Amino acid sequence: MSKSEKKTSIINLKPNQENVHIVARVLEAGPPHVIQTRKGPRTISDAVLGDESGRIRVTLWGRKAGSLKEGDVVEIEGAWTSSFRGQVQLNIGSQTKVSTADEDSVPTKDSIPEKSPKAPNTSYRGYRRSYKGKRGKY
Repeated sequence: MSKSEKKTSIINLKPNQENVHIVARVLEAGPPHVIQTRKGPRTISDAVLGDESGRIRVTLWGRKAGSLKEGDVVEIEGAWTSSFRGQVQLNIGSQTKVSTADEDSVPTKDSIPEKSPKAPNTSYRGYRRSYKGKRGKY
Protein backbone atom coordinates (compact mmCIF):
# COMPACT_ATOMS: atom_id res chain seq x y z
CA MET A 1 0.00 0.00 0.00
CA SER A 2 1.45 3.39 -0.95
CA LYS A 3 1.50 6.35 1.41
CA SER A 4 -1.24 8.15 -0.53
CA GLU A 5 -3.59 5.18 -0.06
CA LYS A 6 -3.24 5.36 3.74
CA LYS A 7 -3.85 9.11 3.86
CA THR A 8 -7.18 10.22 5.33
CA SER A 9 -9.13 13.30 4.26
CA ILE A 10 -9.72 15.69 7.16
CA ILE A 11 -13.51 15.63 6.76
CA ASN A 12 -13.48 11.81 7.23
CA LEU A 13 -11.72 11.89 10.62
CA LYS A 14 -13.68 10.50 13.57
CA PRO A 15 -13.05 10.75 17.33
CA ASN A 16 -10.66 8.25 18.96
CA GLN A 17 -8.74 7.27 15.83
CA GLU A 18 -5.08 6.35 16.21
CA ASN A 19 -2.17 6.36 13.77
CA VAL A 20 -3.83 9.06 11.63
CA HIS A 21 -2.03 10.04 8.41
CA ILE A 22 -2.93 13.32 6.64
CA VAL A 23 -1.36 15.86 4.30
CA ALA A 24 -2.54 19.39 4.99
CA ARG A 25 -1.77 23.10 4.84
CA VAL A 26 -1.15 25.00 8.10
CA LEU A 27 -3.85 27.69 8.13
CA GLU A 28 -3.16 29.02 11.64
CA ALA A 29 -0.36 28.30 14.11
CA GLY A 30 -0.26 29.60 17.68
CA PRO A 31 2.70 29.94 20.03
CA PRO A 32 3.45 27.35 22.73
CA HIS A 33 1.90 27.87 26.15
CA VAL A 34 1.68 25.89 29.39
CA ILE A 35 -1.57 24.40 30.68
CA GLN A 36 -2.30 22.57 33.92
CA THR A 37 -3.48 18.97 33.55
CA ARG A 38 -4.17 16.19 36.04
CA LYS A 39 -0.62 15.02 35.33
CA GLY A 40 0.87 18.45 35.97
CA PRO A 41 1.92 21.29 33.64
CA ARG A 42 2.12 20.48 29.91
CA THR A 43 3.33 22.61 27.01
CA ILE A 44 0.93 22.78 24.06
CA SER A 45 0.20 24.91 21.03
CA ASP A 46 -2.88 25.15 18.83
CA ALA A 47 -3.13 25.18 15.06
CA VAL A 48 -5.68 24.77 12.27
CA LEU A 49 -4.89 22.50 9.32
CA GLY A 50 -6.81 22.17 6.07
CA ASP A 51 -6.98 20.02 2.95
CA GLU A 52 -9.30 19.75 -0.05
CA SER A 53 -12.08 18.35 2.20
CA GLY A 54 -12.08 20.77 5.14
CA ARG A 55 -10.35 22.07 8.27
CA ILE A 56 -9.45 20.66 11.69
CA ARG A 57 -8.24 22.10 14.98
CA VAL A 58 -4.93 20.62 16.11
CA THR A 59 -3.22 20.44 19.50
CA LEU A 60 0.56 19.94 19.47
CA TRP A 61 1.94 18.46 22.70
CA GLY A 62 5.37 18.75 24.37
CA ARG A 63 8.37 19.19 22.06
CA LYS A 64 6.08 19.45 19.02
CA ALA A 65 4.36 22.57 20.45
CA GLY A 66 5.06 25.59 18.26
CA SER A 67 6.67 23.50 15.50
CA LEU A 68 4.14 24.29 12.74
CA LYS A 69 4.46 27.44 10.66
CA GLU A 70 1.50 29.11 8.97
CA GLY A 71 1.42 28.49 5.21
CA ASP A 72 3.51 25.30 5.29
CA VAL A 73 2.25 22.07 3.74
CA VAL A 74 2.93 19.13 6.06
CA GLU A 75 2.56 15.37 6.09
CA ILE A 76 1.54 14.06 9.51
CA GLU A 77 1.84 10.39 10.44
CA GLY A 78 0.97 8.78 13.76
CA ALA A 79 -1.38 11.46 15.08
CA TRP A 80 -4.58 10.67 17.00
CA THR A 81 -8.02 12.24 17.23
CA SER A 82 -10.23 13.25 20.12
CA SER A 83 -13.42 15.27 20.40
CA PHE A 84 -14.05 18.60 22.10
CA ARG A 85 -17.32 20.55 22.11
CA GLY A 86 -18.78 18.50 19.26
CA GLN A 87 -15.75 18.84 16.98
CA VAL A 88 -13.11 16.29 16.07
CA GLN A 89 -9.61 17.45 17.01
CA LEU A 90 -6.24 16.16 15.85
CA ASN A 91 -3.42 15.64 18.36
CA ILE A 92 0.30 15.65 17.57
CA GLY A 93 2.69 14.25 20.16
CA SER A 94 6.29 13.11 20.53
CA GLN A 95 5.75 9.92 18.49
CA THR A 96 4.01 11.75 15.62
CA LYS A 97 6.10 12.26 12.48
CA VAL A 98 5.72 15.72 10.91
CA SER A 99 7.49 16.43 7.63
CA THR A 100 7.18 18.97 4.84
CA ALA A 101 5.08 17.92 1.86
CA ASP A 102 4.75 19.07 -1.74
CA GLU A 103 3.20 22.55 -1.95
CA ASP A 104 0.93 21.39 -4.79
CA SER A 105 -0.51 18.44 -2.83
CA VAL A 106 -2.97 20.68 -0.95
CA PRO A 107 -5.12 23.60 -2.21
CA THR A 108 -4.24 27.20 -1.35
CA LYS A 109 -5.59 28.67 1.90
CA ASP A 110 -8.45 30.46 0.10
CA SER A 111 -9.57 27.24 -1.63
CA ILE A 112 -9.91 25.13 1.53
CA PRO A 113 -13.55 24.64 2.58
CA GLU A 114 -14.77 25.88 5.97
CA LYS A 115 -16.23 22.44 6.81
CA SER A 116 -14.92 20.52 9.84
CA PRO A 117 -15.47 16.92 10.94
CA LYS A 118 -18.18 16.69 13.60
CA ALA A 119 -18.08 14.42 16.62
CA PRO A 120 -21.22 12.49 17.59
CA ASN A 121 -23.16 14.16 20.40
CA THR A 122 -22.13 12.40 23.61
CA SER A 123 -23.94 14.45 26.20
CA TYR A 124 -24.07 13.07 29.73
CA ARG A 125 -26.80 15.42 30.93
CA GLY A 126 -29.40 12.67 31.11
CA TYR A 127 -27.05 10.57 33.22
CA ARG A 128 -26.46 13.42 35.67
CA ARG A 129 -30.15 14.10 36.12
CA SER A 130 -31.02 10.48 36.79
CA TYR A 131 -28.09 9.82 39.12
CA LYS A 132 -29.09 10.23 42.76
CA GLY A 133 -25.62 10.11 44.32
CA LYS A 134 -25.02 9.68 48.05
CA ARG A 135 -27.08 12.65 49.11
CA GLY A 136 -29.90 12.44 46.53
CA LYS A 137 -29.50 16.07 45.48
CA TYR A 138 -29.60 15.43 41.73
